Amino acid sequence: MCGSLSGGPAAVIDRWNRIFEVLASGPRRQIVAALLDAPAGESVSLPEGAANPNLETDRKELRVRLRHHHLPLLESERIVRWEREPLCAYRGCDFEDAAIVLQSLYANAEEVPERLLVDCRTLESELSG
Repeated sequence: MCGSLSGGPAAVIDRWNRIFEVLASGPRRQIVAALLDAPAGESVSLPEGAANPNLETDRKELRVRLRHHHLPLLESERIVRWEREPLCAYRGCDFEDAAIVLQSLYANAEEVPERLLVDCRTLESELSG
């Protein structure tokens, strides 16, 4: 069941821990950010949507990591749904759990230390207007 959480405070704490685990990796953050920019119901092409535009990326290696690690983790937390061919991701039923964390950062981009902006094109664009 999507969107509901039972189990009291311990379950809520565990959910926060899992959301931060989801966002702890660059490719997963890039996927969530790309889906934030995509219209609801639309997919994001992968591996393009998971690649950091500021880094040189081996697309073949990223594709393997997405299929075997990143996408299964995102799917297990119901953040995304994904398809193998063509490789793409859609918003999952609990997408907002991760999206709200990134949206909160974007809303407060001017407070984020500059050293954390280099790797995040969305924060950089928020600051530049």
